[in-house]
Amino acid sequence: MVTFSGNRLQTLYDSFVGRRIAVVGDLMLDRYFWGSVARISPEAPVPVVEVESESTRLGGAANVANNIASLGGIPIMMGVIGMDDAGKALKKIVEDQKFPTTGIVIDDSRPTTIKTRVIAHGQHVVRIDHETKKDISEEVQRQLLKSLELQLDEIQGIVLEDYNKGVLAKSFILKIIELAKKKKKIVAVDPKFNNFFEYRDVTIFKPNRKETEEALGIRLSTDENIIKAGKELLQRLEVDNVLLTLGEKGMRLFERNGGVSVIPTAARRVADVSGAGDTVISTLTMALASGANIWESATLANLAGGIVCGEVGIVPIDKKVLFEAVAARDDGSPEKRNG
Repeated sequence: MVTFSGNRLQTLYDSFVGRRIAVVGDLMLDRYFWGSVARISPEAPVPVVEVESESTRLGGAANVANNIASLGGIPIMMGVIGMDDAGKALKKIVEDQKFPTTGIVIDDSRPTTIKTRVIAHGQHVVRIDHETKKDISEEVQRQLLKSLELQLDEIQGIVLEDYNKGVLAKSFILKIIELAKKKKKIVAVDPKFNNFFEYRDVTIFKPNRKETEEALGIRLSTDENIIKAGKELLQRLEVDNVLLTLGEKGMRLFERNGGVSVIPTAARRVADVSGAGDTVISTLTMALASGANIWESATLANLAGGIVCGEVGIVPIDKKVLFEAVAARDDGSPEKRNG
């Protein structure tokens, strides 16, 4: 377990400010219909949701960027939107929040990815997806890679946020990692199934239980299998660290030097797990880019994920709330690592 002294927390809190993190991946627009249910439809055995309000938020890799900003960093978003109303809406939110937009490419051959969620009485009723999953063209890859090259000297880290929507094509992944290695940049990966084993030689690889089970073909139902899976990922991917997220079982951190750490779940009240993974990878990368070691970074990321699970809908982590939660947990204890 990692704890933080008051001085260490203050140092990290201050160091988060102005960290520039490139977020490369699948940008999405999240739409919400909020309402209540008072009856079942006479047409089918489904609830009738009477809509009371609507909202629009950043989703996918754009939500990672939003989390980085809420932690005090500067997100450099690199992804694709369509030439459609959803793309205009996403870009307007980004501009309103004063995020850099130079890395957003408009591709008129594909729609902007939209996830529409219907929420009634604080509960998720249904989700509707509008998307295409085909890989982006080589020309769009070149545009994105050029944008990243222009920013590379000014950033402290890169998040590769893969939702299997086509932005992180195999050849593109390899080029990004090659560029990052030359400049010795932190690379954090939030993978999905399609290109799971393409993310080699990165700083940290953060799969969840489902993704790992699908990729390795084993059930992570026992500690023995969890440890086996983590070590296999380290070996096959030749990464510095693997952070395996396990829901109610917390996280396991596997290090290249052989270290294995258990990080218990920080969630106290789970209202909605949507977007928690985005928060974890954002906090993890911001902490590493701010001088935190891997155990400190994983601990902060775990606490941040637990906090946002208590909210309905996708919301970014609040930096002040996160650090206050850490301070309350540790009560000024000296920093240490056990086990």
